[in-house]
Amino acid sequence: MRLTTSTAIAAALILSLGACKAQESTGNNEAAATAPAGDLSAIDGTWKADLSTLKFEQKPDEFLLKDGKYSCNTCIPPLTAVADGQFHPVADRPYYDSLSIKAVDDKTVEFHRKKGDAEVSTNTLTVSADGNTLTNKFHDATTPNTPIDGSTTLKRAGPAPEGAHAISGQWQPEHIGDYTQDALNTTYKVEGNKVTSSVAGQTYTAEIGGPEVPIANDTGGTTVKVAREGANGLSETFSRGGKVVGIVLTIPSADGKTVAIVSTDPRDGSKSTWTSTKSE
Repeated sequence: MRLTTSTAIAAALILSLGACKAQESTGNNEAAATAPAGDLSAIDGTWKADLSTLKFEQKPDEFLLKDGKYSCNTCIPPLTAVADGQFHPVADRPYYDSLSIKAVDDKTVEFHRKKGDAEVSTNTLTVSADGNTLTNKFHDATTPNTPIDGSTTLKRAGPAPEGAHAISGQWQPEHIGDYTQDALNTTYKVEGNKVTSSVAGQTYTAEIGGPEVPIANDTGGTTVKVAREGANGLSETFSRGGKVVGIVLTIPSADGKTVAIVSTDPRDGSKSTWTSTKSE
C-alpha cells in the first residue's frame, strides 16, 4: 500500500492482480467444491472489511527528505517535489495535480494535495522517538460522497540516510488503525449477467465477461471489467489510461458469511489480502 495513493481500504485496496488461482490464494477449496458452477449469488450483499485480517506483501516504501527536496522512489510513477510548504504542480497523478510538503519538525512532515483549487487529501507522517515506527494520519476527500479518515503504521526497514529527515529511509507497512467505518463496506448485487458494486460512494454496473466500464464518482478516471473467478468468485480488473492498475479477487466462504479478498498491483507486484464479513 503506497502512502500517496488516493485512499487506503476503500479506494487504495481496490487495486490488485491475482496471478494464481483463487483457491490457491485463499484456501477456500471447500467453497469452490460445493457452490454451483458459475453461481455468483454468494457475493450478493454488503461486506465489511476486517482490518485485523489485513496482510501486506510488498517491497518497503522508500522516502527521502533532504535539503528541501522530497522523493518517493516507490511511488507509481516515482515522485520528486520541493518541500517548502508551498503548492507546486505535479504530473501524472490521477487524483491530484499540485502538492505541498512541509517539515513541521525533525520528526513530522505534512502533505497537502489539490486538484484544481480544491484540496482533496492530506496526510501527516510522524516518526516515533526511537525512529523505528512511522505513523501516517490521513484525510481523503477524493471519494466525494464518503471522505475517509484514518491512520496506518509502518516499521523501519532501512536506516535514514545521514543528514536526511527522520521520515527518510525504507518502511514496511504494518497495519491500519483508525478508519472511517462506512468506507470499509463494499456492496455487490448480481442480476443475470451483470454485477453492480458500490464502495465509498463509487459505483459501477458491468457485464460479466463484458467490456470495461467507468466507475462513477471516481475522480481519477478508473474503469473496471469483471469476470468469474473459480466456481463462485468474482475478478475485477481496474485500469486507468489504458493500463491495468489492479485486480481484486473476491472468493466467498462455504458458509456464505465471509469473503476472502486478494488484491495485488501488477505495476510493482504488491499484494494485500483480507477477509470481509457479511453485514446482517
